[in-house]
Amino acid sequence: MMNLRLSSSAFESGGDIPMKYTCDGNDVSPPLEWNGAPDGTQSFVLICDDPDAPRGTWSHWVIYNIPPNVSQLPEGAKAPGAAEGRNDFGNTGYGGPCPPRGPAHRYYFRLYALDTTLDLPPGATRQQALDRIQNHIVAQAELMGRYARR
Repeated sequence: MMNLRLSSSAFESGGDIPMKYTCDGNDVSPPLEWNGAPDGTQSFVLICDDPDAPRGTWSHWVIYNIPPNVSQLPEGAKAPGAAEGRNDFGNTGYGGPCPPRGPAHRYYFRLYALDTTLDLPPGATRQQALDRIQNHIVAQAELMGRYARR
């Protein structure tokens, strides 16, 4: 696996996600950028989820078939040429952190570089995307942020 790196200018890995990117703020996606994708990458998949949700892992964002020449998503942006899946709020696109009041939840942004594109219609779920990427991941990166409602 190559050394794919994912970062955000809005928060450090392991740091607090600013309220702007949550349901308590503007609920826009944070800026993300990546580098280190291996040669031959055909597409990227980006998934954001919360493993600390009361009912099990909660999907906040699913994007697939991000073109291989894309290496960033500006704040609030959609990936040009990519398809967005359905999050667990029942919407297509980004749904920011919105945990119950209490301890901070962890939000994982995971980027997968694939040796293929996915044959999935728009609105696919996180699980459908995860099922399709098996045996096609050539590199992956992770960025984790925290958010707590007080």
